[in-house]
Amino acid sequence: MSDKQFRVLLYYKYVPIENAEKFAEDHLEFCKQLGIKGRILVADEGINGTVSGTVEQMEKYKEIMRNDPRFHDMVFKEDESDSHAFKKIFVRYRKELVTLRLEDDINPLQQTGEYLSPKEFYEKMQHPDTVVIDARNDYEYDLGHFQGAVRPDIRSFRELPEWVRENKEKFKDKQILTYCTGGVRCEKFSGWLKEEGFENVGQLHGGIVTYGKDPEVKGQLWNGQCYVFDERISVPINQVEHVIVGKDYFTGEPCERYVNCANPECNKQILTSEENEHFYMRGCSPDCRVHPRNRYIEEHELTEEEVQNRLNKIKEKH
Repeated sequence: MSDKQFRVLLYYKYVPIENAEKFAEDHLEFCKQLGIKGRILVADEGINGTVSGTVEQMEKYKEIMRNDPRFHDMVFKEDESDSHAFKKIFVRYRKELVTLRLEDDINPLQQTGEYLSPKEFYEKMQHPDTVVIDARNDYEYDLGHFQGAVRPDIRSFRELPEWVRENKEKFKDKQILTYCTGGVRCEKFSGWLKEEGFENVGQLHGGIVTYGKDPEVKGQLWNGQCYVFDERISVPINQVEHVIVGKDYFTGEPCERYVNCANPECNKQILTSEENEHFYMRGCSPDCRVHPRNRYIEEHELTEEEVQNRLNKIKEKH
């Protein structure tokens, strides 16, 4: 670690939490008193969070969490930072840590795929009978992914099981590897794959962020950046070679800069350069550009005449 004054912690733990709603309330007050910021989800089945704070605050947070018998062996993935990675602190109760909404839920403490270290994952990825399935959302994959990984045609994690069922023949008799940002989604997804009858299932233990820090593998076979759910948006993974895989939504040129569509009713995440963001008024479609609540138009206080001039230029270009 360098002399940067802030740290970002990513962690999860599947463990029964009695009266989880009350725990979430109490944990929020604890975080406020400590002065940290972040996003923490609490469920009856465990806890999943990303928090940021000064080095001292993060050390205190880890200490207090590990003093709780339920979290004594909690693994914290740690990044250095110049500032907070969040604007506020949120601690919320959820029915599930990750939303699959299965009729028969998967308990990772009872069934999950084989844990693979970064080196084991790296080696197995290169086997000809291996299929690597990205367990994340489409916009996460588009920013960065493992070489050769399958991009499920889904918009959210809960759509993943149905997608697998529709494509089941493609994965039959294959070694299936799966991965996600920190590991929490793979715990359930890999267990579900086992439940579905896939026998040879492995998951990247600790997720992409752990893989990127491994001193032996050094993030190799990863292309692009890793999407993270905080103010940073993305973090580098491959320490040997950086290959840009993201493409500008409007031009298809190499791009790793995400923005949200200015239409609040759309809010789609799109990769685009700053130049194209301004040219297209941050609207991912013609309808979004003229939406009455377009945030870009409001932020830049564009007049109707200015908006129309922009629209005319877009029309001329296309």
